[in-house]
Amino acid sequence: MSAVLHPHDHAHGQDDHGHDHHGAPEGWRRWVFATNHKDIGTLYLLFSFSMLMIGGVLALLIRAELFQPGLQLVNPELFNQFTTMHGLIMVFGAIMPAFVGFANWMIPMQIGAADMAFARMNNFSFWLMIPAAVMLAGSFFMPGGAPAAGWTLYAPLTLQMGPSMDAGIFALHILGASSIMGSINIIVTILNMRAPGMTLMKMPMFAWTWLITAYLLIAVMPVLAGAITMTLTDRHFGTSFFNPAGGGDPVMYQHIFWFFGHPEVYIMILPAFGIISHVVPAFSRKRLFGYASMVYATSSIAILSFIVWAHHMFTTGMPVTGQLFFMYATMLIAVPTAVKIFNWIATMWRGSMTFETPMLFAIGFIFVFTMGGFTGLILAMAPIDIQLQDTYYVVAHFHYVLVAGSLFAMFSGAYFWLPKWTGVMYNEGRGKIHFWWTLISFNVTFFPMHFLGLAGMPRRYADYPMQFADFNALASVGAFFFGFAQVYFFLFVVVPCMRGKGEKASQKPWEAAEGLEWEVPSPAPFHTFENPPKLDATATRVIG
Repeated sequence: MSAVLHPHDHAHGQDDHGHDHHGAPEGWRRWVFATNHKDIGTLYLLFSFSMLMIGGVLALLIRAELFQPGLQLVNPELFNQFTTMHGLIMVFGAIMPAFVGFANWMIPMQIGAADMAFARMNNFSFWLMIPAAVMLAGSFFMPGGAPAAGWTLYAPLTLQMGPSMDAGIFALHILGASSIMGSINIIVTILNMRAPGMTLMKMPMFAWTWLITAYLLIAVMPVLAGAITMTLTDRHFGTSFFNPAGGGDPVMYQHIFWFFGHPEVYIMILPAFGIISHVVPAFSRKRLFGYASMVYATSSIAILSFIVWAHHMFTTGMPVTGQLFFMYATMLIAVPTAVKIFNWIATMWRGSMTFETPMLFAIGFIFVFTMGGFTGLILAMAPIDIQLQDTYYVVAHFHYVLVAGSLFAMFSGAYFWLPKWTGVMYNEGRGKIHFWWTLISFNVTFFPMHFLGLAGMPRRYADYPMQFADFNALASVGAFFFGFAQVYFFLFVVVPCMRGKGEKASQKPWEAAEGLEWEVPSPAPFHTFENPPKLDATATRVIG
């Protein structure tokens, strides 16, 4: 074991000036010049949480405006800026970087690698996000205010926006470059740096889901870049890709955007599936049921995600044969997703289950994500979708899969790995308060939106008639409770752990957890696995 854990005795450990390269650098330099995968993972997680807070404030401003009928706080133009920026910041600033943070922290530890493959590129891909985020959030202060075309940035509205639209396009380009670099890094790390004896089919599920996600990112981020570059040239260089007056077609923008946008929603959920596939077996005290089928299901979801994009476009006048194809393809994607859910339930079946906070969030995830999946299946039916298009039913659906999907899985993973990251146990009572507070307030916020949508309330409207008042008031109250629950999580769960307050975590705080990350001390040392670990037959434990 010592060969794995204390590899600081190399002859080249010091240079001619006696500087030791093995310890963590001190002060601000440690973070600015970070090349260590754990430090960069921490930076990603802190960045994404701050973006979650900014996006959350915008969400609460939206809900405050919708608390009662009539215009309360903001004019409709500013309201549309809030909805647009809320979507962009949450997707590109909160959810995606958080999963990259998890990947940076966990993948090298799970596969027995010393670090990520390209350490300096790793640093660069993080620091690119800061100017992009500043530009995105700062667009409110530009002439004419922030972009107000919806997060999908549909033409022709985007062709008519002020200068902030260009800043938004530039910010998305930079964030896309960061995603592509991060993905290349993850793919090369997983394919080339696994410990000897860890075959692909012995790899942890989180590494598998991220490997597939990284390929999806490389495939679709350039498509988004193309769509927004065409928007840019339409705005400034006299092209008319999306302008009918010059022979263009705004529906073409929708095709290009959703060819990116649909795989994107799986980019935001596949790593969540990976996290849940670690948490559920650990607290059921059983091996994951159907490992191989999980891998094939993940791959199937990734492949099918490329042929369902036009289910977002049933109302654009596509031919019935097109509607039928996209309807059936969308229903088909429910099959591999259901395989995963049945596998998690089968893992829990007759297991010795305990309900610590990570498991609560994992079960909450399965329950609420399944509801979101069923509403998605309903929206896959073209005749129903034509009625529900652009209503609050759609808002309810994608918040059930994105908030209760991606975000709940992240909370589950954070509680699961916090002892390994910080070396102290979080406060279990506070974790449970956070879970129940979050679960209840989330459902109070988004469940009524299904009924608003079925009754015909359109989304992105700053005002509404009296008959929608009660459910909107309920949703707004729930939203404020939900927002404060996340502030509670940070201040009373994360901060004490970061400051080392709490009982000392053992090397393996969850007795049934499997994987190489539980073979190193808590907190994980600055350098792990400088010599590749020798693995047992299951590739989950170090021998020797």
